[in-house]
Amino acid sequence: MLRERQFLIFDADDTLWENNIYFEAAFDEFCDFLAHSSMAPAEVRAVLDEIEIVNSQIHGYGSRTFARNLTACYQHLAERAISENDLKAVMAFAHAILERPIELLEGVEETIGELAGRHALTIFTKGDPEEQQLKIDRSGLGRFFEHTEIVREKNEPAYRKLTGERGFPPDTTWMIGNSPKSDIWPALTAGLNAVYVPHARTWKLERSDLPEDHPRLKTVATIRELTEIF
Repeated sequence: MLRERQFLIFDADDTLWENNIYFEAAFDEFCDFLAHSSMAPAEVRAVLDEIEIVNSQIHGYGSRTFARNLTACYQHLAERAISENDLKAVMAFAHAILERPIELLEGVEETIGELAGRHALTIFTKGDPEEQQLKIDRSGLGRFFEHTEIVREKNEPAYRKLTGERGFPPDTTWMIGNSPKSDIWPALTAGLNAVYVPHARTWKLERSDLPEDHPRLKTVATIRELTEIF
């Protein structure tokens, strides 16, 4: 266990609480509503993925952007005349995500509470600032964190900016999260340490292969194992 005080930066969605499962449920509802005559859900998903890749660069992330993406997908694939009520129904699938309860992942509250007693904790998340802050507030975890940062994109410059402004030394700073693309790779590239906490339902566009043997990367099966490292 690392006894020296460490700076632990935590991802939020699908690291501390469930998130992507709600987007997947909204997509399933969307597919049922679309009722395409020839395209399987996986094919519809591929079209939506392309839309999300483009729109994420323009509009960012979150349920509001997802509503925009579903609407664009529907307009592209619908096999019937599109009414205003149709578009409202499609957007409602995404907007309902905001009403979902915050479901902490198993072991999160106890683990975060213990780590906060001996290390400096930061939440570093991307998305709509208002939406992400609402999740943090509703989670009840905010009291354990010394700092919260919500950004448009979690890339190498964003990590360098965060650690530079906060004065976090790279050798004692760790990014902890479930996303290889947003949590692990950019943190390692920025010279930080990282802990990968896999989530079975990580968003497809956040997945990426990770190195099998990297001196600054650790992998745990569950978040509880962090107390054995830190």
